[in-house]
Amino acid sequence: MLEEELRVASEAARKAGSILKARFGSAQHIRKKGAINLVTDSDLQAEKAILQAIRNHFPSDQVIAEESGTEGKSNERVWVVDPLDGTTNFVHGYPFFAVSIALQLEGEIALGIVYNPYFEEYFEAVKGSGAFLNRRPITVSKVTDIGESLLATGFPYDIQDDADGVLELFGRFLKKAQGVRRPGSAALDLCYVACGRIDGFWEKGLEPWDTAAGAIIVREAGGMLKTYRGSPYSPYEKSVVASNPALLEKMLGIINKEQ
Repeated sequence: MLEEELRVASEAARKAGSILKARFGSAQHIRKKGAINLVTDSDLQAEKAILQAIRNHFPSDQVIAEESGTEGKSNERVWVVDPLDGTTNFVHGYPFFAVSIALQLEGEIALGIVYNPYFEEYFEAVKGSGAFLNRRPITVSKVTDIGESLLATGFPYDIQDDADGVLELFGRFLKKAQGVRRPGSAALDLCYVACGRIDGFWEKGLEPWDTAAGAIIVREAGGMLKTYRGSPYSPYEKSVVASNPALLEKMLGIINKEQ
């Protein structure tokens, strides 16, 4: 199932990744979408390559992409695309960035690919088929104690306008966890949860393309996701908490001051 979709998405992700890798470390034409929200010519070229591949093979599908917005009529097949998750990292020569492509079928994410071309790490999942890193199966960690966990988070683009709440929550997790990291790509953060490199991840102020692909990779690796409120995860929600099953409620407890 979804063999053709997976093949097309894989080829598109790798083509976009080759564009990014070729331009990594070189001068960029940078535009600001917000005070700290950037877009480069590399974002645009990578997205163009992905959209062309989808249009060529699935012309009736809808696409939601970070730079181009929504294209096509609403239907039961929706591609959710981020050509460069971690643009600020990319601009500064920090090699934590990725291409993210997901396919939503009848309201549910059914396929996800996250590809970091710098490290040649290719994460993928199809619903019901498990999660993989470079074709090898991956699973979430087995850590059960927050005090022994390594966690990750991200900061919203409007943090400079209202930092207190974000930093207060960050401080709560710092006091509970063994360590907290802030790498700068939600898509890769979720994949790192999926392969057990980190034990949990939380962030708010997100868009669908930030989490759609990473979320199914987490689920297929045995992990769980919810919103800050504890409601079921959706890429159209603005917050996400992801971890192995043993830590999820504990993380939600810290977010909601129950611990």
